[in-house]
Amino acid sequence: MDKKLIISAFSKFFLGVILVGALLFVPAGTLQYKEAWLFLAVLFIPMFIVGIILMFKDPDLLRSRLNAKEKVGTQKKIVGFSGLMFLVAFILAGLNCRFGWNSLPEGVIYGAVAVFLIAYLLYGEVLRENSYLSRTIEVREGQTVVDTGLYGIVRHPMYMATIFLFLSIPFILNSLYSFFVMLLYIPVIIKRLLNEEEFLKKELPGYEEYMQKVKYRIIPFIY
Repeated sequence: MDKKLIISAFSKFFLGVILVGALLFVPAGTLQYKEAWLFLAVLFIPMFIVGIILMFKDPDLLRSRLNAKEKVGTQKKIVGFSGLMFLVAFILAGLNCRFGWNSLPEGVIYGAVAVFLIAYLLYGEVLRENSYLSRTIEVREGQTVVDTGLYGIVRHPMYMATIFLFLSIPFILNSLYSFFVMLLYIPVIIKRLLNEEEFLKKELPGYEEYMQKVKYRIIPFIY
């Protein structure tokens, strides 16, 4: 087993836990923010499990997922804006806990947890179906078009899953204001996937034919 990959995966995982926790608990001014603890659990426990599975089943995919350095200029801007969006949304959620701007019913919070976990299962299925999946836009040697499973329904099932993931987060955190910030993810992801499709049409043989075969990008019968 690749020790360098193990160290990289675990260090980034624990750094993520600390960073997200800080962005929530510091603005909240307390550790008594139960929705934040709930969110950390539903986010990082499945992430840890998926990481362990990939480490044994597909270390190359895990390695590519850990590579967050986007090379395409447009994509760098989109990734940067997405990071800012999450920063603002998490801080607002923490401040909402501190000042009590709004409070959502518990049914809404736990319903959002269910949506998040279902979307995470979809995300895991996408990882299983597409071993070429990377956090950056690239075409690897020997890569072919995946057109089965979820990829036979929409062209970007990963983005479909992340829309439900990200839009459910503010409700888990009991923060309506954060939801309005996270809505910006929709135009951001559309911009990203349109740019990605232009890249793949040029660089990945068969992708243009795949686009004609599978009409919808992220939501069946809608878009």
